[in-house]
Amino acid sequence: EVRLVESGGGLVQAGGSLRLSCAASGFIYGDNIMGWFRQAPGKEREGVACISSIGDFTIYDYSVGGRFTISRDNAKNTTYLQMTDLKPEDTAVYYCALTSWRGGTFIWDSIEIYDAWGQGTQVTVSS
Repeated sequence: EVRLVESGGGLVQAGGSLRLSCAASGFIYGDNIMGWFRQAPGKEREGVACISSIGDFTIYDYSVGGRFTISRDNAKNTTYLQMTDLKPEDTAVYYCALTSWRGGTFIWDSIEIYDAWGQGTQVTVSS
């Protein structure tokens, strides 16, 4: 059983910054991937970024254009998404997710492979 809880969302002006946090509790074994996803109204849930167990690799969706940084602090069981230069099109509910991973090829932004999800945190960017 793994529980994920997101926090840090809010209302910001375009060009502003937010740092989202994902606190994990419960048993996590082996290598894993933590991902950030987002879902805007009327849109499919889409991958934003992911990070490996020890942070030795990260993957970002092209849409974030270098503005976002994913990181994790395993001592705190927390994964972060630092977002800068936010744009109105970034407005969405942001979710963190966890999947076990033993190495090899995987589709990082596939919702199907993630085993645990948080409830989401709202990010709204005004123009």
